[in-house]
Amino acid sequence: MTTKILAMKNSVFYGLKTFQSIHARNFSIGAQALGPVNLKGRSFLTLKDFSSDEIKHLLWVSGDLKHRIKHEKQYLPLLQGKSIAMIFEKRSTRTRMSTETGFSLLGGHPCFLTSQDIHLGVNENSTDTARVLSGLSDIVLARVNSHTTLEELVKDASIPIINGLSDLYHPIQILADFLTLQEHYGSLSGLTISWIGDGNNVLHSFMMTAAKLGVHLRVATPKGYDPDSSIIQEAQRLSKQHGTQFLLTSDPVEAARGSNVLVTDTWVSMGQEEEKKQRIKDFLGYQITMQTGSVAKPDWTFLHCLPRKQEEVDDQVFYSPRSLVFPEAENRKWTIMGLMVSLLTDYSPQIPMPRF
Repeated sequence: MTTKILAMKNSVFYGLKTFQSIHARNFSIGAQALGPVNLKGRSFLTLKDFSSDEIKHLLWVSGDLKHRIKHEKQYLPLLQGKSIAMIFEKRSTRTRMSTETGFSLLGGHPCFLTSQDIHLGVNENSTDTARVLSGLSDIVLARVNSHTTLEELVKDASIPIINGLSDLYHPIQILADFLTLQEHYGSLSGLTISWIGDGNNVLHSFMMTAAKLGVHLRVATPKGYDPDSSIIQEAQRLSKQHGTQFLLTSDPVEAARGSNVLVTDTWVSMGQEEEKKQRIKDFLGYQITMQTGSVAKPDWTFLHCLPRKQEEVDDQVFYSPRSLVFPEAENRKWTIMGLMVSLLTDYSPQIPMPRF
């Protein structure tokens, strides 16, 4: 029996405790080798800019740190003496907590800056902000309204810039999602992910990543809520290059059919509150339920980046053993730690490379 089938059997049929406890066991079953990867000094705005081997390396480092720190109780001050400037134009529980606690756990000093502390492009332009922060910190994580802000920071900064979320991409979320699936299924290649919801920044990051990991992607969005056309074109190119399937539809059932993973996100993002009534009407039929999962594969699981509203997914799915949302939320910490370590140091993972 293959590792993947065994993981599926354990997780789906043996209940919530076993379902959540297989993660660390599955992650370190290594196999193939990666090409040389060195990400030190790079910025991280979109997974579009990262190769298959580079993304796998980030997941490997993240799993390694999780194993050594959480399970082996090791103290790894890999970022001793370093500091991170955390710019938040939009608040977030998971992004702030994962970055702050993760950077501190690695021996570094995080500094949290709200829109009241730092006025990007208002009191001080992005060029000056980038140069100032480059002299005061070692790395910047910025959670911003416009992706253009990140591009402006990168242009003038001499230190790495991490996209903590923009209107176009949310790449740190996707690292956590794929680490969670790696831990659960034992491997990623050949999995099918179905996105049922808005054509937003999280979906865009899935579209820039899935094919590079050998993952098929099926997307259902209501008409008028499609993903960005240029990102669709790139996703189609990547799918062809890596030999994966990429489907776009407006039918949630068609998207869910034959899937391993059902994924959704908020239908009303920050800044879209005035559109709430219309959006809920337009997304009628898109709620993920057990009925949605009835056309998926027997091993199907559920992801949501949180915060979650009940119209997006009902309680029966959200709190079921199929739901990976809370391991997914925890993995925001381990993947941001893996990313920061990779961008700031020459660290090499100690555990065997996982089977991607």
